Amino acid sequence: MFSYYLQLGLRSLRRNPILTALMVLGIALGIAASMTTLTVLHLMGSDPIPWKSSKLLHVQLDNWDINQPYGDDGSPPDQVSYRDATALMQAGKADKQTAIFKLALPIQPENPEVKPFLTVGRVAYGDFFSMFEPRFKYGQGWGKAEDDAHARVVVLSRETNEKLFGGADSTGKTVRIDGNDYRVSGVLDDWTLRVKYYDLTNGSLDDTEAFFIPFTTGIDLKQRSSGNNSCFKESGPGWDAYLASECVWMQVWVQLDSPARKAEYKSFLDSYVNEQKKLGRFARPLDNRLLDVNQWMADQKVVSGDVKVQAGLGFAFLLVCLVNTIGLLLAKFTRKAGEVGLRRALGASRRQVFAQFLVESGVVGLSGGFIGLLLTGLGLYAVRALYTDYKTVAHLDWSMVATTILLAITAAVLAGLYPTWRACQVAPAAQLKTQ
Repeated sequence: MFSYYLQLGLRSLRRNPILTALMVLGIALGIAASMTTLTVLHLMGSDPIPWKSSKLLHVQLDNWDINQPYGDDGSPPDQVSYRDATALMQAGKADKQTAIFKLALPIQPENPEVKPFLTVGRVAYGDFFSMFEPRFKYGQGWGKAEDDAHARVVVLSRETNEKLFGGADSTGKTVRIDGNDYRVSGVLDDWTLRVKYYDLTNGSLDDTEAFFIPFTTGIDLKQRSSGNNSCFKESGPGWDAYLASECVWMQVWVQLDSPARKAEYKSFLDSYVNEQKKLGRFARPLDNRLLDVNQWMADQKVVSGDVKVQAGLGFAFLLVCLVNTIGLLLAKFTRKAGEVGLRRALGASRRQVFAQFLVESGVVGLSGGFIGLLLTGLGLYAVRALYTDYKTVAHLDWSMVATTILLAITAAVLAGLYPTWRACQVAPAAQLKTQ
C-alpha cells in the first residue's frame, strides 16, 4: 500500500506545481537556517577525542592574588606558572603529563627560493604526542631522553614540511628556527582539530601549530610565550625573575587512566599546594581543579552564547516555515474534499485516507530536505567565508547529513498532521450531496 500511496502523493503534487514548490521551498529554507546553525553548534561542542576525553585532564592551581580572584566567579587561573609546571613535571605523578605553551618564531629555510617566514609553534614534553594522538606521516615524536637532554629536535606539521622539503620524508634533516638548528624527528600527517581543546586559552578555533619543540629546549633558549600571559604583580627584571614569578602563561595536562588515579593525583595536588602555602605562596583558599576535556570546554565556554542564540533563531525560523506549510497543506487538502468523500464512499477507511495524505506530506519533507541540504552546504560555505575563525566547525559531517534529512521529513509530517486530520473528518454522504 505504501507504494500506491506514494504514487498518489506524487500525482497530487504534480497537479499543483506552484503550491508544491512553495511548500518544498519553505521546508528547505527552514531546514537550511536551522541546520547551518545547529551544525556549527554541534561541531563546536562535540567531544573532540571521545575515546579518551575522560582520561585527559587540565590542571588548575589558584596561585592568584588574595584580594582579587582570577575569575569573576572566583575560579582559579586557566594557566599555571613556570615554577608550578616544572614542579609537577618533575614529580611525575601522572600516567602521562605535559606542560605546553605557544610561541611564534621565524623559520629560515635552507632553500634560497623559500623566504623566511614567521609561524606559530608549540613547546611541549614528549608525552604530548601520545596523549593527544596526532597522526605521523614520517618519523615520530621525541621521548623522555630528549626532554631530559634538552635536545634540539622538532616535529613539523605536514604543511610546514611541504613548504620546507616539498613533502618528502625530512626525518633526520635540519631546520633552522630563530637562528637555532633543530633535527627533524617526525612529520605530522593531517591534524585538523575542530576545536584546539588542549589550548582553549589562546584560541579554541586556531589552527594547529606548524612545529613542536621540547619544553626544556624552549626554556633553555629563553623563548617567551606568544600566548596569554597574566600577572597579578610585577616580576623582577630578567628571564630568571620571570620564571620565578607568579605569572601564569602555560598549561599543564595529565593523563590519568582510572578514577582511582585521578583521586590520587588530586590528593597530590592538594599536598603540593599546602607545602607551597608554608613557603608563603598560594594565599587564596585551596581550589585545585582537574577538568577532563569536555568539562574544560564547558568551563571555557567554547560554545558561546551568540552561537546558542543563532541556533535558537534558526529553529524559530523553521517553526515559522512549518506554520506556513501547515496553511498550504490545509488549503491543498481542503480542496480535495470531494476526492476524499468519494474514496470514503467506495470503502476507504479514515486510517487509509490519513496514511495517503501523510505519505504525501513526507514526500514534501524529503524533497525539502534534499534541497535544504544543498542550501545548508551553501550556508556553511558562507559562514566559512564571512567568519574565518569558524572554518573548522562549518562543515557537514555524515551525522549532520542524516539529521538534516530526518529533520526535514519529521517537520513535514508534523506539519501535515493537522491538515491530514481535517481531511479525514470529511463526511462522505454530505460531501457527495454537494457535488
